[in-house]
Amino acid sequence: MYNSPLQAYQTIDNSTMHGRDIEARVLTDAARKMKQCQQDWDSENRSANLDTALRYNQKVWSVFQVELERDDNPLPLTVRQNLLRLITFVDKRTFDTMAFPEREKLTMMIQINENIAAGLRAQPRGA
Repeated sequence: MYNSPLQAYQTIDNSTMHGRDIEARVLTDAARKMKQCQQDWDSENRSANLDTALRYNQKVWSVFQVELERDDNPLPLTVRQNLLRLITFVDKRTFDTMAFPEREKLTMMIQINENIAAGLRAQPRGA
């Protein structure tokens, strides 16, 4: 098992998957972890599972943030700025959920991850 999403991301990147596929996959994995927390909300392990899921999601988005802030990032500036605003929202929601856990707070982050992942999968390779 990998110690961080970044390690998994880098390892997968060296295999057969393309960048967008990797990004979609890690976002989907993070959404799946948060969904599992919602489903098992009354579990005695909720706190640990929630912490694990939120920290994983936070690391995924942190990797995206680093990439978006690179000077050589090929995305148009407007797209990068919008994604960075989205990352700020995800960060705030994550910290709020860590401090004041509520099952419903996960829904928006799950939807964001799933929608971004779907968009990444729908993009043509040359785009």
